[in-house]
Amino acid sequence: AALLLAPLASAAAVSPIQKVLQLLADLETKIIAEGESAQKTFHEFSEWCEERNANLGFEIKTGKSKVEELQASIGEATSEISVLGTKIEETAGAIATNEADLKAATEIRTQEQSDFSAEEKELTEVVDLLTRAIGLLEREARKGGSAMLQQSVQAGGIVQALKAMVDASVLGAQDADKLTALVQQAQEQGDDADEPGAPAAATYENHSGGIIETLQGLLDKAEEQLDAARKKEVNAQHNFEMLKQSLEDEMKFGTKDMNDAKKRLAAQTEKKASAEGDLEVTTKDLAADE
Repeated sequence: AALLLAPLASAAAVSPIQKVLQLLADLETKIIAEGESAQKTFHEFSEWCEERNANLGFEIKTGKSKVEELQASIGEATSEISVLGTKIEETAGAIATNEADLKAATEIRTQEQSDFSAEEKELTEVVDLLTRAIGLLEREARKGGSAMLQQSVQAGGIVQALKAMVDASVLGAQDADKLTALVQQAQEQGDDADEPGAPAAATYENHSGGIIETLQGLLDKAEEQLDAARKKEVNAQHNFEMLKQSLEDEMKFGTKDMNDAKKRLAAQTEKKASAEGDLEVTTKDLAADE
């Protein structure tokens, strides 16, 4: 019983004032602890704000720098796009001009080849005809027929002599007609070249000593014309091939340059579009930060 009464006696010994003081002491301890916690929280928040301000300042500075870089990149891409567009247009025009020049040159060369083929055929036939005629006349001369031919020349000139050769079955009528036309053409050209006071063309028929000499002169002239025509054709073909090679090379390299320019244009266009997209995002972020 004494043991049970001891705590009650101790509790009764604590006065109300002491209880109040104890409560105040406990409250002070609690307030101090809460103040320290609040101070710590405030300090941490302050540090976070300072760090955030520092980071925000850096982000704004970085954003402005990035905006300038993007704007410069867009400007460079825009300028390059303009230059490449002009180059592509000019190169395409040059290629079209070269194609037209090559087409025109090819058409001219085709016509020249056609004209040469016709001229070569005609001159070859003339040379062959004159060669055969001279050979026949020389053979007849060796056989003793020269007197008859010489009489024909003296009587009516070369035309009469050719007729006599046809009558004697020495020369075909068609060949004789061709030779007659050649002789008459030579006479007409001689008449055109004659100056006042010069002997008539008919005199030329006999001055060389006979029909063989006259035909030989025509043969020499025809061979010269044939040789000149062939040389002209070789030179024309050579010049055409050189021109064609030059134009084809220009078109080849022009096409390569144009294709390269198109690839660069596509790359610059993509680069510009990407930079414009980045600039829009960066500008919005910068405005939000500021």
